[in-house]
Amino acid sequence: MTAAHSSGPSLNALTTAVAPVIWGSTYLVTTELLPPDRPFTAALLRTLPAGLLLVLWCRRSPAWGDWLGWWRLLVLSALNIGVFQALLFVAAYRLPGGVAAVVGAVGPLVVMGLVWGMDHRRPPGMALAAGALGVLGMAALLLSPGAHWDWVGVAAALVGTVCMAAGTFWSRRWRSDLPVLAFTGWQLLAGGIMLAPVAWLTDPPLPALTAAQVAGYVYLSLAGALLAYALWFRGIARLPSVAVSSLGLLSPVTAVLLGWAWLGQAMTGVALAGMLVVLGSILAVQWAMSRPAASVSELSKK
Repeated sequence: MTAAHSSGPSLNALTTAVAPVIWGSTYLVTTELLPPDRPFTAALLRTLPAGLLLVLWCRRSPAWGDWLGWWRLLVLSALNIGVFQALLFVAAYRLPGGVAAVVGAVGPLVVMGLVWGMDHRRPPGMALAAGALGVLGMAALLLSPGAHWDWVGVAAALVGTVCMAAGTFWSRRWRSDLPVLAFTGWQLLAGGIMLAPVAWLTDPPLPALTAAQVAGYVYLSLAGALLAYALWFRGIARLPSVAVSSLGLLSPVTAVLLGWAWLGQAMTGVALAGMLVVLGSILAVQWAMSRPAASVSELSKK
């Protein structure tokens, strides 16, 4: 039995789920701890230090003559890190806690569409229905009469969602021979380098940071990038891409729960029902994609 399958899909799913739960705290940390109006600096400080640490620790890279491998790594770095993180923080600064997640809930459907269109494999009907149900549940969870919609933030969340979904799909399709930590580190490093000129040209300089602001950046880098992305890419290597993408819905659920617990944001009965629908959607997708026919079909395309 290979290492990729020895722990079983349920344990792999639970381990991968830690990543979006950590990402769900991004909105709270950004709005409560970080200096205002510096989204690209936040993305840069989240990714580049974590990437440097992992690359120096692992000391592994694609073969220098493997131009296709390096090109694929750069594309994945842009999708999963550079573009996605920049747009994530634009949305985090411009939208309240979980509102961007209404748009982000379409991520699993985007991955299903890529699997269907690129691999010519129709996802299980239950997975499609559960993905659509997840969008409806997220809307019930987060759409309220007082919800604030900043359309720049909404556009950033939408494009970021598409980038992350595409990155999840292509990360599995272009599976690397690198260990997970090295694969994660090179993507974070390359994505951080892409973000550096954008942050330099766009954001104002950082002020003198308080201890709380430093702690916020350290948390986003070590937990939100190094740990979370390592678990995410580990999950991509061991689970169907549709199943991994559906776990991303845990991020907005976490954001809403943190908003309720720490900021006193109200949660109505409709919102609670929406949360239960979202959780049911995640479980249904996991079950549908863990069935032998779905798993074998997913694994047969490399």
